[in-house]
Amino acid sequence: MERASTFIEYIEQSIIQNWDLNALTDYKGITLQYKDVARKIAKFHIVLESAGIRPGDKIAVCGRNSAHWGVTFMATVTYGAVIVPILHEFKADNIHHIVNHSEAKLLFVGARAWEALDEAAMPHLEGIVLLEDFTPVVCRNDALMEAFEHRNARYGARYPKNFRPEHIHYRREASPDELAIINYTSGTTGYSKGVMLPYRSLWSNVDYCREMLRVNPGDHIVSMLPLGHVFGMVYDFLYGFAAGAHLYFLTRMPSPKIIAQSFAEIRPKVISCVPLIVEKIIKKNILPRVDNTIGKLLLRVPIVNDKIKAAARKEAMEIFGGQFDEIIIGGAPFNADVERFVKQIGFPYTIAYGMTECGPIICSNRWETLKLASCGRAAARMEVKIDSPDPENIAGEIICRGTNTMLGYYKNPEATAQIIDVNGWLHTGDLGTMDADGYVTVRGRSKNMLLTSSGQNIYPEEIESKLNNMPYVSESLIVLQNEKLVALIYPDFDEAFAQGLKPEDVEKAMEANRVELNQLLPPYSQISKVKIHFEEFEKTAKKSIKRFMYQEAKG
Repeated sequence: MERASTFIEYIEQSIIQNWDLNALTDYKGITLQYKDVARKIAKFHIVLESAGIRPGDKIAVCGRNSAHWGVTFMATVTYGAVIVPILHEFKADNIHHIVNHSEAKLLFVGARAWEALDEAAMPHLEGIVLLEDFTPVVCRNDALMEAFEHRNARYGARYPKNFRPEHIHYRREASPDELAIINYTSGTTGYSKGVMLPYRSLWSNVDYCREMLRVNPGDHIVSMLPLGHVFGMVYDFLYGFAAGAHLYFLTRMPSPKIIAQSFAEIRPKVISCVPLIVEKIIKKNILPRVDNTIGKLLLRVPIVNDKIKAAARKEAMEIFGGQFDEIIIGGAPFNADVERFVKQIGFPYTIAYGMTECGPIICSNRWETLKLASCGRAAARMEVKIDSPDPENIAGEIICRGTNTMLGYYKNPEATAQIIDVNGWLHTGDLGTMDADGYVTVRGRSKNMLLTSSGQNIYPEEIESKLNNMPYVSESLIVLQNEKLVALIYPDFDEAFAQGLKPEDVEKAMEANRVELNQLLPPYSQISKVKIHFEEFEKTAKKSIKRFMYQEAKG
């Protein structure tokens, strides 16, 4: 992958150089080669021109990951319009708000998402188009309808001898700060804020991936994170496309069964995912085979130790397809015990720390040099520091600035001023420390920190990480109630019942976990009681628990 000087150059270069290679595949569905994507982009541009859409106009896309989602994105940015990705999991009123707030002229939407929407609630749209076959379902612009009806004829007239690589001359951004994306964050309260990402951010993030990852033309990548979120958009889609990879989109929710089946078939070169996926696979498929008295004893014996590590590593690698160079974990904290185990067996993982406002990369490292529990050092073209009198020992807010950072929040200067200070430092809201080598360790969200009446700062994520690794615990939340710490636990009922436990036994097991956990904690952070939840905690698109919904622990 040759280095390019702009994001659009990366896209143009990849299409030309990988013309006959497979580009985008809907798993168990259609496949588009790079030349097919280029021709669809050309038709797309003809429609936009004919309909009077201009560079700088907004085009929204809302649907599950798919080849046509990818085509819509690429066609929009190579035309110079601003893409507005919308998570299809958003409620209808939030989607309506985003379309209206962004001033989108067109909405490309998946059929399932479209069923829940009301066109009357989006009065400024000129058209709504289904992603599945690019059929317009709403046209409020006669020129737009005519453009869709005559797109093939106009394409044929413009390219009478077919569309070829020499026809590719995409519009370049006028400046690095030109707006490319408005990405609405999956906030916990109220409507989402629109993060304005310029072309320099896209280029810098893709270029960093080029420096850190080892993907070659024709290599496979599985896209399972939502493309409407920048983590999956950059690592899977934009970098994969720029590198000439063959991208496979899991067009439905990636259950453990679908992940195992698709990875075995596709055998991806790099994988990006949220911690929850890795934790579940390691805890259910790998740890039980070594986590017993004999296994623990053998792990202490150096000669056998290496054999056990190699066997565990091989099995873990095979679950993820067996051929990947590195698995990138991001979007939420990684369970400390699971991380310690995968580090011990030499599993090639790394932690990527970032946020939508940085498009997303702030810190990361190759897996070979990553320190345990850290998220690496500042990415290229980024400065990172800890707002603390003693950054190595006292947690402070992680702040950053550099090429990756956003322009601000769309039409929200007040919120922009709250997160970016006068010196250009972006305040992440995360608490962390930094060692002498520049490795950053995230302690938790500043807004999640619990302050007890004794003045102690409690980082709930650290306690939850330990608790989540205890028997029959699926996930947990630590909350403060009446000045006492309470553990809300959603047990792994399937595993418990499979082992012959009854409901009352599950309660006893959770209480036993509490007692054991408290032996590992200092007195001021010990858990006073456990409360069992019988349903999974509600989560954001990044699979982070919506903490605000559970702060009032009843009972």
